[in-house]
Amino acid sequence: MGKLEGKVALVTGSGRNLGRATVLKLAGEGANVVVNARSNQQEAESVAREARDLGVKAVPILADVGKRNEVEAMAAKALSEFGRVDILINNAAIRPHKPFTQLTVEDWEEVRGIVLDGALYLTRALIEPMVKNKYGRILFFVGDGAFTGRGAGRVHISAAKMGLIGMARALASEFAPHNIRVNVVSPGSIDTRRDNPEWYAGRPPSTEGIPLGRQGHVDEIAATCLFLVTDDSGFITGQTIHVNGGAGYH
Repeated sequence: MGKLEGKVALVTGSGRNLGRATVLKLAGEGANVVVNARSNQQEAESVAREARDLGVKAVPILADVGKRNEVEAMAAKALSEFGRVDILINNAAIRPHKPFTQLTVEDWEEVRGIVLDGALYLTRALIEPMVKNKYGRILFFVGDGAFTGRGAGRVHISAAKMGLIGMARALASEFAPHNIRVNVVSPGSIDTRRDNPEWYAGRPPSTEGIPLGRQGHVDEIAATCLFLVTDDSGFITGQTIHVNGGAGYH
């Protein structure tokens, strides 16, 4: 039996990249999975098929996590399909860089809506069933940039991401008596050339400032998520785990 045999996991933004790798890592340990994409049905179906090939049940659900009604409908469908959601991984995000002096209210609300509000609404929709079942594992994703502040044009992104850390710490404290653990994963520079070659435009990614001398792999982030949602990390809650090859210490 796998470490997550009989559990149900929902991973937002899991049609590609880190989300896809995480879904497959959890499925490999026996978890039934909900695959979420905003609009690409083909991607969601493809990941769900990969998960089923590992011997678990997988349901693809399209939902824009920036829209409360779609988030709540996704949660309701997941609970209807499986009767429970034991593991929630809030991965979906957008990162539209823009100079601070050019930010509009709409820019701010779009980023906050997807990164912070969507995570809050989905957690709110699923945490009461977790309390009832006396079991829950919740993860949020941030990134090194939120801590360093480096890089122009990311004030709104960093603010929303740091909000997730405050949310995670408060949830961890409030729901620890119900056997619900809440943590944050902060990836460093991750190699996603396979899925997004256009991001690199033929240029090799820089590994400057990374003591290990390389980018991370999506499977290494997925393995960290697996660790944090299994009993291997049973005494860890309210923490931020940096997976960045030693690139800065926070």
